[in-house]
Amino acid sequence: MVVTFNVAGDQRGAWAVLQVTGELDLVTSPVLRQRVHDAIAEGRHSIVLDLSDVLFCDSSGVGVLVGSRRLVRSCQGRLRLILPARGAVDGSHVNRVLGALGVRRLFDCHPDLASATGDGPRPLSA
Repeated sequence: MVVTFNVAGDQRGAWAVLQVTGELDLVTSPVLRQRVHDAIAEGRHSIVLDLSDVLFCDSSGVGVLVGSRRLVRSCQGRLRLILPARGAVDGSHVNRVLGALGVRRLFDCHPDLASATGDGPRPLSA
């Protein structure tokens, strides 16, 4: 089975939204890294990474997420991740990976696009 990787860009108010689909691994993570760098270079410092449709994430993918966080923070920007729960057992793969590595707490995580692009109170994190 071949899984297509894609990063689609959109704008939601002040937020640049990058919707990521497929597998985030050693081969594909440089694409996401470049798209985040491009958004920052274009002056967009409020970025949402929608990881709802990421089926697999390895350490290089986690590295890109941590690096993106560092880059956005260096520009006094905001980075939010969409990591839907989808139930206690079959939650988002990226959510489980970040939790297992103990780095999920570094990220501002949201269950959906409306929550991630809103300016309401920050959701509770696991």
